[in-house]
Amino acid sequence: MKTSICCLITGIAAAVLQCACGTTDKKPVAAPEKPVIENKGVKIAYKDTGKGDTTLVFVHGWAINQSYWDNQVAFFKDRYRVVTLDLPGFGESGKNRTLWTTDIYGSDIDTLLERLDIKNAFLVGHSMSGDIVLSAAIHAPGRVIGVIGVDNFKGVGVAATPTPQQKEEYAKLTEQLKQHFRETATSYFSKELFSATTADSIRKRVLNDIAQTDPVIGTTTITGSEELDEVKALTTLNKTLLLVNSDYMPTDTTGLVAHHLPYKIYYVHGSGHYPMLEQPAQFNSLLAAAITGK
Repeated sequence: MKTSICCLITGIAAAVLQCACGTTDKKPVAAPEKPVIENKGVKIAYKDTGKGDTTLVFVHGWAINQSYWDNQVAFFKDRYRVVTLDLPGFGESGKNRTLWTTDIYGSDIDTLLERLDIKNAFLVGHSMSGDIVLSAAIHAPGRVIGVIGVDNFKGVGVAATPTPQQKEEYAKLTEQLKQHFRETATSYFSKELFSATTADSIRKRVLNDIAQTDPVIGTTTITGSEELDEVKALTTLNKTLLLVNSDYMPTDTTGLVAHHLPYKIYYVHGSGHYPMLEQPAQFNSLLAAAITGK
């Protein structure tokens, strides 16, 4: 009996020692290296989260950054692959370029799609990035299955020719932005971007980000935002335009109807220009419906 017990103890000790040795020798598996993405020498900062056959690519609007989509990343990452980025000139992306056009920004998105091998993508563009994701989608039809605008495309094909007075006011605003960007931008947009229900914390966050924007990039990107022929681009896209728009300002659909452009609008109530921040639960629910076609 003693011999059997000794053998058993010896065997257990040997097994434990062997297991311990094996654990000690095992090296931790390194996480796959995150690809560095650049477009023509300009770094694109991004985050790639979640898994799924469908990818949601969130593109922020003017003078802000990818952190504005944090609520959406948390909400959608368990069902989809979710990618956010800082557009060049903003956030942590590079500023080393001289042209800041919709077409170039579209090529930034296309580069991201290619480098991350993204297929079956919904491109979600807020504010000025509606035109950017539209431009990107046209040049990457094999990768993009849908375009979703967030508080934009509110007057496709219905913009009247500016009056001489409107042209003069626009020229004056542009000159003021060039001369006194921070003061002009924060003063002007504090009246344009928010609703009566917008929380003070969100107002301060947005206006602070605007104030911190590079004046040249900020002025150039906002004054050059009308370069894309949206009717022509949407006709080429040949997909239903999905919109998740705040109702603090109306969306005029007469141009979409007149040009036979398919669309579907989901309205966010009680929000200004930043529904993803102001009404995240309502916004996420509507965005989910837009993605699934409900």
